[in-house]
Amino acid sequence: MKIKGVLNNNTAISVNQNGLDVLLMGPGIAFGKKKGQDIILDKVEKTFIIKDKDTLNKFTDLVIDVPMAEIMMAEKVINFAKLKLGKQFNEIIYVNLTDHMHNTIKQKHEGITLRNPLKWDVARFYPDEYAVGQKALAVIKNDLGIELEDDEAAFIALHFVNAEVENGNGQNLAYDVTKIVKEIEDTVKAYFHTEFDETSLNYYRFITHLKFFAQRLLAGKHYEDDDDDLLVVIKQRYTKAFACAQQVQAFVQKSYNYEISSTELLYLTVHINRLIKNL
Repeated sequence: MKIKGVLNNNTAISVNQNGLDVLLMGPGIAFGKKKGQDIILDKVEKTFIIKDKDTLNKFTDLVIDVPMAEIMMAEKVINFAKLKLGKQFNEIIYVNLTDHMHNTIKQKHEGITLRNPLKWDVARFYPDEYAVGQKALAVIKNDLGIELEDDEAAFIALHFVNAEVENGNGQNLAYDVTKIVKEIEDTVKAYFHTEFDETSLNYYRFITHLKFFAQRLLAGKHYEDDDDDLLVVIKQRYTKAFACAQQVQAFVQKSYNYEISSTELLYLTVHINRLIKNL
């Protein structure tokens, strides 16, 4: 493979047989090399193919300054996440996670540790992604000899949530989604003066519904209002749950200037009723 561009001694860009730009990494593979010269493939340790041109440009800019060991470590975490979560992610995860972890490691060397106020909420609402974050801490400790706080596991988890809900315009939703879910959950808890069984299926369904609701809220989208008749029935049948849902509706309107539709109110009432049926 011939060199299309040299980024640093350990990294070069080439083109594969399909005409796609390929980022090649390995100790010294580009040392003393110039555009048009051959790469010794036996020295290549890692190959990155990022199809989106803008994302590739961002990643190549990042690679120039980030040590190869950190890039390899970030890719190892991403590959683990794909297996653990069973999902493919927006390619921007390679940029965002690598950049985040590089800066976190740099801050650690400077004696700076950032706290995540939503750490335990991230762990509750996104347990699988949080497990990936914990795995990342283990990889960082094993590969780089750097020990980070649990708060970092939550920050890393949110990057994977973002890569799942990325709206195509680069708007990160995960932190705000988590905040909104917690606020609504706290509103429901306060209304009934109780805690909920977080291991129950109904709690899982409730939280999942709130996550998608929060995403709609942040995107400014609504369910269509076509369930008014059914809402009347639900209001009569589930009086307490409906009153609580109305309180949530008032909170969301005041805090986010977002009007919960009758259809949304219906679904919220049903989920709350399931949650409180044994109270």
